[in-house]
Amino acid sequence: MACDPLILAVPGVRGLVPYQPGKPIEELERDLGVTGAIKLASNENPYGAGPKARAAASAALAQMERYPDGGGYALKRALAGRLGVSERQITLGNGSNDVLELVARTFLSPGETAFCDQYAFAAYPISVRGLGAQMIQVPSRDYAHDLEAMAAALSPSVRMVFLANPNNPTGTWFGREALAAFLAVVPKSTIVVLDEAYREYVDDPAHPDGCAFLAQHPNLVVVRTFSKIHGLAGLRVGYAVSDAALAELMNRLRQPFNVNLVAQAAAVAALGDDDYVERMRAANTAERAALVRALGGMGLAVLPSAGNFVCVEVGEAARIYEALLRQGVIVRPLTPYGMPRHLRITVGRPEENTRLARVLAEVVRAR
Repeated sequence: MACDPLILAVPGVRGLVPYQPGKPIEELERDLGVTGAIKLASNENPYGAGPKARAAASAALAQMERYPDGGGYALKRALAGRLGVSERQITLGNGSNDVLELVARTFLSPGETAFCDQYAFAAYPISVRGLGAQMIQVPSRDYAHDLEAMAAALSPSVRMVFLANPNNPTGTWFGREALAAFLAVVPKSTIVVLDEAYREYVDDPAHPDGCAFLAQHPNLVVVRTFSKIHGLAGLRVGYAVSDAALAELMNRLRQPFNVNLVAQAAAVAALGDDDYVERMRAANTAERAALVRALGGMGLAVLPSAGNFVCVEVGEAARIYEALLRQGVIVRPLTPYGMPRHLRITVGRPEENTRLARVLAEVVRAR
């Protein structure tokens, strides 16, 4: 008699649902015969990587037969200089998801408890529950982190808290004072993971820099990525900044070649391309505002966003998502996040946003 594979899995994995990424353009064109599709589903930089990163990646390909630097010396040095921290405080990852896994595996044990927001990035509960730990999702306030409620629910038994600023998938964010107040009441035995994947897109001076809190809070781990504004999503490179003692523990588990040679070279170059980052931030701010106006003109409610995406309430989101697919427009339905009436739409190039708005208006009128 065949053995049930579910029995073979560790307990934490048995109840998990796989992460659902945005539908690839190739899959849509293959399944529906659509041509010229656009993808506004995965919060990628629609303009791609900057010229310095592209040149560095191209040059690094000449050494593709070599293993990458397992310690990431050049990238750590560049990050340390940019952030004003020690190289010993940095942990590199194969994208920020890899870093999130490292944090959970290093500091959580089966049966322990972690917190995150009700509408948090799906990778958080996957990382926690896969270990056999418990993830409690604290109810949001107006689709945003309720830091006061999280603080009130804290206890020494809560070993880890995940915060995202700005948050994915809602785009909402919290300010410097709110973060400071929260960190002040967190027990020293609790690790706070602050995910700042979209920080470079924020242009509000009240938005906090997580790294500025590290000296006072040795239980804080700040996670960032090169996948968003730097346009290196396909190369997979992210990092954590923390107290050196925490970084040393995470690096015990980190695979030595988890950031490939091309990714390291491109990331170092991207860090030095400030002009490109500024252009990307300005372009996103302008196009996000235009997209919000267009969606509002259709009578749709849009959550305030500080990222490179917007979260919009459309009603029957599953039906509208499918209708958009048939028109060659890929967005992200948020039913897996407990938001069945919402879509998340990446801010694209002007022509992509115009097409999205035109097609969505047609679909909304037809419902």
